Amino acid sequence: MNGFGSETQTMSFVAFIAVTTVTLLLCVMTGPDRDDLEEFYTGSRSLSPAQSGLAIAGDYISAASVLGTIGVISLLGQDGLVLALSTALSLVLLMFLLAEPLRNAGRFTMGDVLTRRAPSPAVRITACVVTLLALFPLLIFQLAGAGDLLAFVLGINAAGFKTGSIVLLGLLMIIYAAIGGMKGTAFIQIVKTVVLLAAAVAIAALVLNRFDFSIPSLLDAAARGSGAGDAYLAPGLQFGGDGLDMISAQLTVVLGAACLPHITMRMFSSRSTQAVRRSMSWAVSTVVVMCVLSAVIGFGAAAIVGRQQIMLGDPQGKTSILMVSRAVMGADVSAFETLLFTAMTTAIFLTLLASVAGITLACANTLAHDLITHGLRRRRTSHDRIEMMLARGTAAAIGLAAIFLAAASRHVNLQAMVTLSFCLGASAIAPTLTYSLFWRQYNRSGLLSTLIGGTASVLILITGTTLVSGSPQAIFPDDDFTWFPYTTTGLVSVPVGFLAGWLGTVLTRDRSQALRRRDDEYDVDASILADAGRPQG
Repeated sequence: MNGFGSETQTMSFVAFIAVTTVTLLLCVMTGPDRDDLEEFYTGSRSLSPAQSGLAIAGDYISAASVLGTIGVISLLGQDGLVLALSTALSLVLLMFLLAEPLRNAGRFTMGDVLTRRAPSPAVRITACVVTLLALFPLLIFQLAGAGDLLAFVLGINAAGFKTGSIVLLGLLMIIYAAIGGMKGTAFIQIVKTVVLLAAAVAIAALVLNRFDFSIPSLLDAAARGSGAGDAYLAPGLQFGGDGLDMISAQLTVVLGAACLPHITMRMFSSRSTQAVRRSMSWAVSTVVVMCVLSAVIGFGAAAIVGRQQIMLGDPQGKTSILMVSRAVMGADVSAFETLLFTAMTTAIFLTLLASVAGITLACANTLAHDLITHGLRRRRTSHDRIEMMLARGTAAAIGLAAIFLAAASRHVNLQAMVTLSFCLGASAIAPTLTYSLFWRQYNRSGLLSTLIGGTASVLILITGTTLVSGSPQAIFPDDDFTWFPYTTTGLVSVPVGFLAGWLGTVLTRDRSQALRRRDDEYDVDASILADAGRPQG
């Protein structure tokens, strides 16, 4: 039982069908109508700054972040609030440090950015592998949780329905990515962001109305409902007072969240540096507003629903946003309140669709453009039609693989997958982009050392965390082979990534003189930062 009436469940089901139909039509109408790589990969840079900003915010506000952040706030209080603020800070860092250079350096993928500094098939292939390692776990996590979430909303607990939901969402994400391309998925993100913000504003207002718009009253009630008392409003509840573990987690989120490739690829679709600056302003403002709303809803869930009921719905609190949306309306639900709850469930459904579609597109792009076209085939020119067929084919391959793995791992706690993605973003991708865009002496050996060293350190260290074994929330809860003292790897793997890049560069500097003589056309300091013309190959 989920506490939702049959009328509410019926309206939600109808809304899901309507949303699916509308978004499919939107993809067909806005997707590329000819074999044009520029249109497929970047939407021909036709989006306005406001549209681009909302699309960036939509990619950033994924299902994992919305459901997970509100759940952590409802269960762990201030630690969850710090997590929400850290995600916003990550996007701010992207805005001020990397957004404009990324737009100037890149064409379609992260591989294009990195080969400006070190043109090489090995760089393309390695960039593709790291991109897939960073994004595919996040895709599986969000797809695997979709079945349980839809079953919770509609009150259907059959295992077949949950698996069928995963398959249906997976097929839809393949269609969105393959047909819509960058522009089609961008418009889905825009619709999702607007609907989610509107629903969150309404629910947050109802929560505050319960407490006469008094924040102290809300926090006091949340502390009582959490069962943790004053510790709920103090830092350290999530990490048992381990300050270094908290620092490691925040470092991972701040450096990793905004550097994931499905976020950075949106920089390439801006018309100019001025446009990307304005787009990021829209994106940051939207994310900050959503963080504030998430905090209100999360504290409201603790105060109104209570920790015990939240844990019964989901041990990680992922259903807390839906539970508080229903609970805040009281026993006698009006037609307007039913409509409002339906809007919230529709927003969550849209968030699931848009999130997995954006990630699938980023994976397909790097496979088609970096690995196959420029990595394995090593051709200077390639027909647009062939590469577009490859991109659409790889979208289908990625989607089918994700569907299979998500359905197979539906009964497993996959929180480690999200942590793995963020750790790779912070330890491998963030150092590589920083060095590549701002360090003149950075060379191919250093670049490969950063990607490989950062990735290897994360993959090794995460096997020893409590997310893999030794805790009820682990992938293997009945086994205990933990050996790493922190929940995330960032405190160790981020320095390893930066150090590997520095050592790889300085130790091979003499052997890279011939390569650096070709750097005139790839001069980051002159062309990237000055918004010179981007490479066309």
